[in-house]
Amino acid sequence: MLRTRTCLGGMVTAPHHLAAEAGATILREGGNAIEAMIASAAAVAVVYPHMNGIGGDGFWVISRPGKEPVGVRACGPAAARATKAFYEEHGDSAIPTRGPRAALTVAGAISGWAEAHSLAAEAGGRVPIARLLEDAIRHARDGVPVTASQVHLTQAKWSELKDVPGFTATFASDGPPKLAQVLKQPALASTLQQLVDAGLDDFYRGDLARKLGAGLEATGSPLSLKDLEAFRAKRVTPATVRLAVGDIYNMPPPTQGASALMILGVFERLGVKKPDGFDHIHGLVESTKRAFIHRNAHLGDPDRMGDIWKTWLEQATLDREAAAVDTASAAPWPHTAKPGDTIWMGAADRHGNVVSYIQSIYWEFGSGLVVPDTGVVWQNRGASFTLHPGPNELEPGRLPFHTLNPSLARLNDGRTVAYGTMGGEGQPQTQAAIFTRHVLFGQDMQAAVSAPRWLLGRTWGEDSTNLKVESRFAPELIDALRKVGHDVEVVEAYDDMMGHAGMVSIGPDGVISGATDPRADGATASL
Repeated sequence: MLRTRTCLGGMVTAPHHLAAEAGATILREGGNAIEAMIASAAAVAVVYPHMNGIGGDGFWVISRPGKEPVGVRACGPAAARATKAFYEEHGDSAIPTRGPRAALTVAGAISGWAEAHSLAAEAGGRVPIARLLEDAIRHARDGVPVTASQVHLTQAKWSELKDVPGFTATFASDGPPKLAQVLKQPALASTLQQLVDAGLDDFYRGDLARKLGAGLEATGSPLSLKDLEAFRAKRVTPATVRLAVGDIYNMPPPTQGASALMILGVFERLGVKKPDGFDHIHGLVESTKRAFIHRNAHLGDPDRMGDIWKTWLEQATLDREAAAVDTASAAPWPHTAKPGDTIWMGAADRHGNVVSYIQSIYWEFGSGLVVPDTGVVWQNRGASFTLHPGPNELEPGRLPFHTLNPSLARLNDGRTVAYGTMGGEGQPQTQAAIFTRHVLFGQDMQAAVSAPRWLLGRTWGEDSTNLKVESRFAPELIDALRKVGHDVEVVEAYDDMMGHAGMVSIGPDGVISGATDPRADGATASL
């Protein structure tokens, strides 16, 4: 059985052990948690390419002692040429999910690393980008053994990806890879080295940007150099909700961070006293439905939707939504589900800096398009736009709806906790599961992450929108959920669809605790 890891010097938790080690190495060399996370972000982009990459987006929530938490929004907008007319001209009734026309939004992750590096310097950090990207470059150049997760998803999505420009040459030159087969990415290593030599801004306004822009246009993407040149990541004020245990933070729109906070706010009002029984599971599922109804009706580009999301976290709204939960009956479902593929990582250092970070290319391998001569697989996040009127309607310059949402809590007992997961629709649900278990009900952190989970709606790689529960739940509990109207499907004991979650915290005594998900290939690495 896995147990919560503890230390005093610093810790990183990640869904791939090499990413955790990359960050922990920076901590051992005197870097802070923000610098460690940049190193982990670069490494995980190489070693877990089916889940994320530098051709994707990222979101940061950072807590520094004595200062309010700060968010970094590193998600790119739709290209100037990404219009409804563009897709109509190509005969598309919806935005394609694979291929060049699915690569329609700027990749923001690298600009997010740059902004985080500035924040790290403000917190006393002095580690240069060259050192932070060193492990990632080595892994790309020398290769890494392919994980079971990558093997499975490459095989499952082979028909969708095999003919996308650059995909097979980069990830499957001899067909779908086998477990532990060594994957080398020399073009990506060169791209990362270019970012070291010329600076991270070269991705948007330099030689690398010109190569990316030309390559994207040549393959048929609506993106161009001008779109890259216009983008910069932005510091934002996190969304927050006040609970009895403390203040909980997440990212504002275009992410579903407010929905994750709303679930906790509604659930707290139900008065549940014990974890993992009917009241806990049913209560969180019904709280999720209340939050998702608001999300699905309104969430999209923040400039377009305005501040309506702030009303979701007001005490009166949470009271009203909790009163609408029937504690003995399941409300009708489904509503529109949101897929997505992602990684989440957390870090804490001995100075009290804590980072919650999430990085994504949306679906597994994103659009599948690898920009020529760069090794960069580009996200398909813009495929979440619609070509019909609605809150997520396509327009050049708009930000798409994001499932990504890294959470962080400052608790009344003095702890700061970073937590999160991958898993699209399941992200706020898994966050609620592990937070309530550990923080509200006092479960061991690792036990809270390892315990059986559930998912309402569709997640990455799945089409059904029912309530999926892992088979480790007691049959009596599953029967009770069915009796009140939940359409329950039992899945594997440790199922990938439940996400790859993690937690890390630091207490007032300086003790750092961390947990990793047995469903992933990860680890906590500490000193």
